[in-house]
Amino acid sequence: MATETTRRCPRCGASYAPPARFCVRDGSPLVEVATMDFPRGGTAAPNGAAAVPVPAPAPASALSGSDDAELTRRYATLTNQVLDHRYQVIRKLGEGGMSYVYQAHELDGGRTVAVKILIPRLSRDPGSVERLKREAQMAMRLEHPNVCPVLRYGQTEDAMLYLVMPYLAGEPLNDHETRRGPYPVDEGVDLLVQICHGLQHAHDLGIIHRDLKPENVMLVPDTTRPKGFRAVVMDFGLAKERWAGPEVQKLTQTGIVLGTPEFMSPEQIRGRPLDGRSDVYALAVLAFEMFTGQLPFAGKSAQETMLARLRGQPAGIRTLRHDFPARLDAALLRALALQADERYGSMEEFAHALESAASPGVFARLFGR
Repeated sequence: MATETTRRCPRCGASYAPPARFCVRDGSPLVEVATMDFPRGGTAAPNGAAAVPVPAPAPASALSGSDDAELTRRYATLTNQVLDHRYQVIRKLGEGGMSYVYQAHELDGGRTVAVKILIPRLSRDPGSVERLKREAQMAMRLEHPNVCPVLRYGQTEDAMLYLVMPYLAGEPLNDHETRRGPYPVDEGVDLLVQICHGLQHAHDLGIIHRDLKPENVMLVPDTTRPKGFRAVVMDFGLAKERWAGPEVQKLTQTGIVLGTPEFMSPEQIRGRPLDGRSDVYALAVLAFEMFTGQLPFAGKSAQETMLARLRGQPAGIRTLRHDFPARLDAALLRALALQADERYGSMEEFAHALESAASPGVFARLFGR
């Protein structure tokens, strides 16, 4: 029976007809798939059930469409099973277009970890597999309290690909924002400076995040911090080394944009080479949303928002919050400059600007100066 093909966003699941090449919702590169339903979800094993090994499916390279759908159901319901003879799966933490994330117990080391599993239909895509390996190789080099490293990259005998990371008992920044509303200046600056330090560590290793957004920042309770939270930058899955070789360059084909449109720098939208100043821009967009609950560029669609960013500077936060410190507003506007050369040259420079621009009282309370 003949099948038609469509292109699907691996992040949000939206479908497009050729010749569309990336998702207008979130900027993800589209994956060409046969037209069929890919069931998600399923019934997890009852609480307290005995741990059983993950069922052994056929090798990924030999999967048909129906096998792929069956594997998707299995990967979505791994609770109470043992993964790769190493990890007792406790519960599902979340899922996205490319992966499922579970909390698990490490059988040998005794640690509680988070395990990210690549969905089966993408494990058959060489580009996705190569990107996952790159994520692991880069994130294993990260060692900073404000970034989440990868502890292990694994592949089971039945071709299941997974990453193991520290389990962080916290809350994503976007959920925290939704629950409590715009941040006070002192709390917001504290978190932003922490994020700057974490990203500077990554930049020093030649790693650019490329997909910084509130969903990728975890707030972990920490009584040693002035405001009680440690900000941890997550998911370097779209990260890329500045000096990547040809095999990595192929992952970002001409005209393909990786990242989330609302937070992309102008040069990322244009598909140009990126450096750490692109992350500076994205963090400034994140900061604008933290302090106002809005994005700095308006648009009825992701495409309109992207175009607005290519046309000039946004209005300052003081147009929305009249009590917002003028110097802090100016610092964020500089970080949102259209041209990368007009922004801060590094995350450390941006952090210093944020600290200095906060009002004297806030600065003294935050940093003891």
